Amino acid sequence: MAPKTPVFLLKTRSSPIDAYEEIFSGSANDLNFEPSFVPVLEHQVDEEGMAKVRNLLRNRLIGTAEGSAYGGLIFTSQRAVEAFTKLVEEGRDEEGWPHLQDVPFYSVGPATTRALKAVPQRPPLQVFGEHTGSGEKLAPFILEHYGNWYRDRVPKPPLLFLVGDKRRDIIPRVLTEAGWRVDEVVVYGTGELKSFKQDFTRRLEETMDRSRRWIVVFSPSGCDSMLSALDLLDRSTGMAKPKLPNRSTYIATIGPTTRDHLINTFEFEPDVCAEQPSPEGVWQAICHFIENMD
Repeated sequence: MAPKTPVFLLKTRSSPIDAYEEIFSGSANDLNFEPSFVPVLEHQVDEEGMAKVRNLLRNRLIGTAEGSAYGGLIFTSQRAVEAFTKLVEEGRDEEGWPHLQDVPFYSVGPATTRALKAVPQRPPLQVFGEHTGSGEKLAPFILEHYGNWYRDRVPKPPLLFLVGDKRRDIIPRVLTEAGWRVDEVVVYGTGELKSFKQDFTRRLEETMDRSRRWIVVFSPSGCDSMLSALDLLDRSTGMAKPKLPNRSTYIATIGPTTRDHLINTFEFEPDVCAEQPSPEGVWQAICHFIENMD
């Protein structure tokens, strides 16, 4: 049997099940992929932001009633959902819990939606927007959906957007331009793991004999270290070296944000960019590339 094709997923494995691992190791394909994880980021809870949200929850200030501080919530990150889940679990034994069942929650994609639906709330949270897949598409969806949800309220209740310290401004910008109020609260910070470059270099050395390898990049964080470990970064210019014609390592990005970061910052164009930021989208993009290459 031919050696498997390594697929290095530059992320922390989701628990208990990681959909990327499932699709790349499953029997639905005959490309013999061998997925593994190389964590890039470390996340730290932002205590100040957490305190703000904790106060909102304990004082029942998120709801559909007149006078509530916020009428809906937005999530575009699993880490933000994890931080929110901690706060929900803190209050589960308090009198009057739960109280979020009538509030619309907006999610950018499947992974974030799964995390939100797992939040311990009975009845479960009402989550919308999973099909959008990006902030560019989620923002106009919120305008229509939230507008109908509060069709009789002028102005619309403010929205609460739980975020990390690194994020794009597309959703707040679109909603603010429409005359709505969106408050962003940072609930976690992100930084590159000090051990990432060393760990990634070791994985590359262990698979030097493979005829083909794939690297899936999920975030602009760590791109510098990734290119450096691959010996693709010219330190004198800070730009990427030209791709070699006989190379065996290929790079895929989860979406346009990471792709554009590689292009704009390092003048490096990844081999593929998923049309949808999902396990299926990444897998399909890589399979399509291989079909056209072979």
